Amino acid sequence: MRYGKFLLVAILLSFGFTSMSFAEDDTLQYFLSKALSKTVELSKKEKIELFNQLDDVMKRAQGIRTRLMQAVQTGETEVLYQEGNFWMSKLEEDQASLETGMEQIKLLKEKPTHLVASIKLYKSLKDLSEDFNAYNNFPPFSALVGDLAPEIELWGDSVFYKLYLLPLAHSKDVEKPPLQREQKPPPKGKKP
Repeated sequence: MRYGKFLLVAILLSFGFTSMSFAEDDTLQYFLSKALSKTVELSKKEKIELFNQLDDVMKRAQGIRTRLMQAVQTGETEVLYQEGNFWMSKLEEDQASLETGMEQIKLLKEKPTHLVASIKLYKSLKDLSEDFNAYNNFPPFSALVGDLAPEIELWGDSVFYKLYLLPLAHSKDVEKPPLQREQKPPPKGKKP
């Protein structure tokens, strides 16, 4: 009887852990399907989840960037000296994009209608997507980058741009017309 209960609990826990490990894929799928649907409005809860997922993507990109730098510096990958210098400079640029992106996510969590922060975050995602796709196409790096390169591209263009940035920009376009004040005619003075 005890063995049966233990086995049942172990099976339930394994299903629970399995579903938790695929939660990231589910959220990307959810946001992608939302982007493809006609309704592109996000609720406050969905916006918070979007920012949390983008923050997670940035942290994973930071980890991969660190591993790529270590691989080049320690000679773990077979890269010529000049190629190594080129890739190290690209990885340094990525550090700036990652820092900017994380700062903008933090700012957007506090003030979600900040258009400039949204644009800067989108630019960071585009830059990272471009660089990580280049790393993925370089055979010594492709094993370290894996599926993160296309995932960054999906989060940036298909999700963040369509679901968040475009609606925010359209809402900023609709501004209230300025109040018109009555202008007094210039005072007529005596002519000499």
